[in-house]
Amino acid sequence: METEKENTQMMSLFAKSIMDQKYAHTKPDGTKEYWDEIAERVVTNVMSVLPVKEELKEKLKEAIKSRKFIPGGRYLRCAGLPYHPINNCLLFRAEDSREGWAELMHKVSMSLMSGGGIGVVYSDIRAKNTTLSKTGGKASGPIPLMQIINEIGRGIMNAGERRCALWGGLHWNHPDSLEFTTIKDWSEDVRYMKQQNFNFPATLDMTNISVILDDTFFDAYKNNDSKAHTVYWSTIKQMLQHSEPGFSVDVGENRKENLRNACTEITSEDDSDVCNLGSINLARVSSLEEMKELVELGVIFLLAGTEYSHFPTKKSEEVKNKNRRLGLGIMGIHEWLLSHGYSYEPCEELEEYLKVYATSGEYADKWADTFNLSRPKKTRALAPVGSIGIIGETTTSIEPIFCVAYKRRYFKEGKWFYQYVVDPTAKRLIDKGVSPDKIEDSYSLAQNVEKRVAFQAWVQQYVDHAISSTINLPAWGTEYNNESLVDSFGNMLLKYLPKLRGITVYADGSRSGQPLNPVKYTTAVKHVGEIVEESGDVCDISGKGGSCGG
Repeated sequence: METEKENTQMMSLFAKSIMDQKYAHTKPDGTKEYWDEIAERVVTNVMSVLPVKEELKEKLKEAIKSRKFIPGGRYLRCAGLPYHPINNCLLFRAEDSREGWAELMHKVSMSLMSGGGIGVVYSDIRAKNTTLSKTGGKASGPIPLMQIINEIGRGIMNAGERRCALWGGLHWNHPDSLEFTTIKDWSEDVRYMKQQNFNFPATLDMTNISVILDDTFFDAYKNNDSKAHTVYWSTIKQMLQHSEPGFSVDVGENRKENLRNACTEITSEDDSDVCNLGSINLARVSSLEEMKELVELGVIFLLAGTEYSHFPTKKSEEVKNKNRRLGLGIMGIHEWLLSHGYSYEPCEELEEYLKVYATSGEYADKWADTFNLSRPKKTRALAPVGSIGIIGETTTSIEPIFCVAYKRRYFKEGKWFYQYVVDPTAKRLIDKGVSPDKIEDSYSLAQNVEKRVAFQAWVQQYVDHAISSTINLPAWGTEYNNESLVDSFGNMLLKYLPKLRGITVYADGSRSGQPLNPVKYTTAVKHVGEIVEESGDVCDISGKGGSCGG
């Protein structure tokens, strides 16, 4: 018990608060689980479905206790519960029929109630105003269906615990795609109301959206197709100004895999596919040999998860058995770069670790055969790992340090709260004598967006699914994000898009409810660990154009 206490106490107060709030179960004596107890619970339950040696289970427990490998949040929360849907997300394709619409509503509702995020591709829905052969009426197009799914997400508290995560995609050449690109260009009145009341309804406000690009787009754009150019540049303008849509890219051998999960890192061509996530904390890996061991352990654990999980529908379980997709990811990449003396860019030493990571498919085939399971179609995906990144106390996915110090707001028991946070990676560097002003973060990199995009494209070659990464930008209308930079940004992005599986940006202050806002290091360090109930628009403290809303 003492070790369990010690390991939990080694966490920052911020990390521990997230652990207690989101993942720790309440014990019979009324206290919350320690981190070691969570690791024991998760491994004991998940690995019970496979005939593995106790030695391997102990290695897994130690990997999680030391936070070198952290399973996805659904594992941490649901393992050991009577109903345990540990898959983070489900992927759906909207079918163009009355029955298809009804079925999608049912599948989405069941999935959200079980706790999974939802991604839906709407490209098969006929265009708005198309004549309906049976009734003689006019089709409404895909956007009203998107809004219906959006409202289901608003009405259902995900697994009874949290806000829903939704994503919607539409092919670039769909007749309604241009309207789709501007669907979140809300009026100023709506934006004002969203700032005053986070829950004020707006079109697709619960849904992240992307324009789907494939080989046909790049061929059409190269040949000066007017539709390709119009949709692309409309998306770029909206992206820089309002942060959405993003782009989902499916080219070459991945062309058919246009279905995405809510955070877009898992791809598939099959309706009702699922994602199954866990991440290696590269910042805590000491050698290539240790990396090899963690890759293998992560694969075995996620394989077990495919068998352990409950599923919201019979079809999702059937598709799981067919594809058995794993999403082994990496976090702490920027911390690793900084601690080894590198800036945020490709380097040969990191590449050696990524090459080891890319062997996950070999381990997956080996252990799937051992356990008489179908071989996974793909095994690697870089999820955003927001909450588990906080628990791992490192940089998330491939993201750079967001900011040296910030305010983080969150919703709990019907109220908004906030905490001052000093980024753990930044703090370790500062403790070693590095000036806070000298630490590279997302705000400084916003002045060189191509550096971020190029790095994501480089890492993507070692990832067989996709990378969920958000390029942070200054607020629209400022020096590094304005009308005069639209052409240069769009032309830069065109160079890299065929090498990516997706791209999203976030312009500071473009959304109400913004959870993170930069603050001065000297301010944050005085209040680290304090939890404050929010009153009014208290997050509008950055001076950089952002506002959290009410």
